[in-house]
Amino acid sequence: MQTKELIRLEGVSLSYPPASAPFRALRDVDLSVHRGEHVAIVGRSGSGKSSLLNLITGLDRPSAGSVIVDGTEVHALKEGPLALWRGRTIGIVFQFFQLLPTMTISENVHLAMELVGVVPKPDRKARAVELLERTGIADKAGSLPSELSGGEQQRAAIARALANDPLLLVADEPTGNLDSRNADLVMDIFDGLVEAGKTVVVVTHERSLAGRYARVITLADGTVVDDTRVTA
Repeated sequence: MQTKELIRLEGVSLSYPPASAPFRALRDVDLSVHRGEHVAIVGRSGSGKSSLLNLITGLDRPSAGSVIVDGTEVHALKEGPLALWRGRTIGIVFQFFQLLPTMTISENVHLAMELVGVVPKPDRKARAVELLERTGIADKAGSLPSELSGGEQQRAAIARALANDPLLLVADEPTGNLDSRNADLVMDIFDGLVEAGKTVVVVTHERSLAGRYARVITLADGTVVDDTRVTA
């Protein structure tokens, strides 16, 4: 039976071991996110925002505690199964797009499907077209990333992140390099995904956009200091 809870962190700490003394990026974090929530994680630089996102996606492993996503103990997965699980379960959007520069926008989306194999091969072309239409850049399908504006590249990155129809979309500062118009376009896409039942978790330093989220989690010094659900 599927539970309402999609993400659960219990007693999670994360330390990085520099030569001098360990740096504790996160300290005993307990947190849960329900399916269909639209969540912003905010806080000053160094507060642990990106570290938290990296644990949820399995890009980092906790020094202590457990990370469970859709019933899977992410912290316990070995590298091979972890990569496969991540490709099937989570779409990741980065601040600097990370599109492959020698491939067209459509090919970037196609590649995400080929690497995971969730979408049947005969359906991939149509799905790529659908996602580029949904993100408003279908006319750029044959263009290279360098031929797109920053806002268009970010929308292409979102299309790629959605290629395998993930349960969860996470984004690290997705509007940090965009002007206000393109930031609003990206936020509109996220709103549409949540309305369609997706869970969206976004790290952002832009408190001006906080009102666009249904829930705002604030970090400071590696701990959750505020967790506010916004009522319409």
